[in-house]
Amino acid sequence: MFLSGQGFDWPGMQATVPLGAHAWNVPAALSGAAACWFVREIADLRRSSPRVFVVFGWLAWLFIALAVANLAQLLGFGSVIAAVGNVVFLATALFTLVVVFLAWRRGNRAAGWFLIAWTLLETATIASALVLLVADGTQAEPLFYIGLPVSMVLAAILVALGVADRLREQRLALTDAERRAQTDPLTGVLNRASLLERLDAAGARARNRDLPIAVLFIDLDHFKSINDSFGHRAGDACLQAIIAPIQAELRQSDVIGRYGGEEFVVLLSSATAGAAYPVAERIRERVANTQIIGFGKPINVTCSIGVAASDTLGLMGEELIERADAAVYAAKWSGRNCVQVAMPLAA
Repeated sequence: MFLSGQGFDWPGMQATVPLGAHAWNVPAALSGAAACWFVREIADLRRSSPRVFVVFGWLAWLFIALAVANLAQLLGFGSVIAAVGNVVFLATALFTLVVVFLAWRRGNRAAGWFLIAWTLLETATIASALVLLVADGTQAEPLFYIGLPVSMVLAAILVALGVADRLREQRLALTDAERRAQTDPLTGVLNRASLLERLDAAGARARNRDLPIAVLFIDLDHFKSINDSFGHRAGDACLQAIIAPIQAELRQSDVIGRYGGEEFVVLLSSATAGAAYPVAERIRERVANTQIIGFGKPINVTCSIGVAASDTLGLMGEELIERADAAVYAAKWSGRNCVQVAMPLAA
């Protein structure tokens, strides 16, 4: 923020301010440059208003030029530089208010916090600048020594709140992006890549703790005919509708993911083949009792489920999925809408 705009050696003060007081002009101008760069980020101008983003960049360099221009006091031009600095500060402050207000209207909450802080601070700063531009400098002393320091402290608190709010939004956005990268956009369950990562991690934990692990491979029956008869929107609705019935039988430690098309894989932690089979049966019954409406006559879906467990097969990871997938084919051959447990291969 332009916290030190009042530091320019305004006309009317030169008779009482010694030459060294011009040093206030340098930090004032540098604070203006820093404020321009800060506003660009807090208002997210690079994305929302690229041209305004560039304008604030030029304004920052203008303030740096004003800081360097304080050397002109040695040539007797200190009052001219001070007047130019006042005008630049005043114009930039008003321009910033407009820009931040528009950013807040676009939904930038951090810009809203900054807008309150900026309005509070610049009310005092602009009032001081106007008084110093038209009257003797001593008339601005109450504003300069009382009003401005108080407004600076309050503004700093509000800006800190705005920055904290911005960081919170960024963390939420990052979390949401990570979630989207891990989930299937249609059903909301894990996608295939994330599912396989969870399977590898669960397998490693199972080995370390000498615990079993089981996999259910769930395949909807006659799914192609549903798409052909009712359309792909109906097929998507079926895929979405079976998620809740499946999850109703799972524990918090269990994982479900979409393996591909109409195929889903459930990972049951610390589960033997004997424990996984009744879970698969209950899931099959729940899916069979699910009806999808809104596409003409109600659609009834069923599924075939293959079960593969480490305690009977001595396998982990994707090998369990392969054996569960093979068990699904056996379930299809058995008439569909049933559960088949993968058995150890004959020696």
